[in-house]
Amino acid sequence: MIRSLHAHSTASAGLPGNGPTTSTSASSTTSTVLTTSSTTTRSTTSASSTPTALRGLHNLAKAKGRYFGTAIDGLQNNNDPAYQALTGNPAEFGISTAGNSLKWDATEPSRGTFTFTSADYHLKWAKDHGQLYRGHTLVWHSQLPNWVSSGGFSNSTLISIIENHISTVAGRYKGQLYAWDVVNEPFNEDGTYRTSVFYNTIGPAFIPIALRAARATDPSAKLYINDYNTDWIGSKSNAMYALAQSLVAQKVPLDGIGFQAHLIVNSFERTLPTNFQRFAALGLDIAITELDIRFKLPVTDALLASQAENYQYVVNACLGISRCVGITTWDTSDDYSWVPSTFPGEGAALLFDANKSPKPAYYAVANALAAATVKGNF
Repeated sequence: MIRSLHAHSTASAGLPGNGPTTSTSASSTTSTVLTTSSTTTRSTTSASSTPTALRGLHNLAKAKGRYFGTAIDGLQNNNDPAYQALTGNPAEFGISTAGNSLKWDATEPSRGTFTFTSADYHLKWAKDHGQLYRGHTLVWHSQLPNWVSSGGFSNSTLISIIENHISTVAGRYKGQLYAWDVVNEPFNEDGTYRTSVFYNTIGPAFIPIALRAARATDPSAKLYINDYNTDWIGSKSNAMYALAQSLVAQKVPLDGIGFQAHLIVNSFERTLPTNFQRFAALGLDIAITELDIRFKLPVTDALLASQAENYQYVVNACLGISRCVGITTWDTSDDYSWVPSTFPGEGAALLFDANKSPKPAYYAVANALAAATVKGNF
């Protein structure tokens, strides 16, 4: 999709939260926000929901065999202590996704010249806060340096460039990342393959090439294909299903499908469980990777209530599929969301408002996680 978390379009594996414990100050700061939120949030929340929410979304998800995570970026230049306390609280977020620091333009800006300053910082941040790290993304049509997108390479040369990029970037973090979005957004809305330098030069074979290179480089990382508007049954998700089915049949290394879930309040097809289940039946994990649910501003209590119900529906769709391993929101608070700069007049898409206070959607998610009786396989 597009460039940053303000304007975006994504340790050894194990249960998040089992790593280093976050600092007391970060944890207690977030708890204070949650405790006082009933006086700062527009819509009131029942008293019974507050003790549940104080357990933290990741803690609630982990009890159901899943994770709850967030995407962040540019932390080395962030001077917002409330944001840092919220995003670094492992009770709330057990997985941290790199928003931009692992994309091609950030890691290999010129051919054969690699830079990892931002990605290294993010990985250390995740480890220091008891969070796993999710890599986003190795092969994507967007945020490519000109030397890749306009290089005029032959089929064989571009394949070698892909393989070298993956072996270098994924190799640097071998054994330290939970998962990689190896291929991002390969399809158009009608289910045809998206025009890109990779597809135009190599054809659809660029996808198994990238997956095989990633598995050879880091055998322990979970490998995903990730896309948006594939959450419900339709032309695009049907194309993704056909691709996944073909890759599985060919024994191409593929562990899961990432469903971005950039949604609009009350404007998406309610076929998520059926759609997720058909991918799970292929033996693939399901992950909701970039969840946010936006609406047209201004904020009203009615819109917040609808947003809360929509979030609860998405969470329940994941909880109803045993192979749905977890949910990641695309950043944590509304002031860091990509939505307003990309969709003028829309916003308020996340679980926390600009004051870092939980919104009704936060409590709806917490209650859905607490009420679930099924276990996952994360």
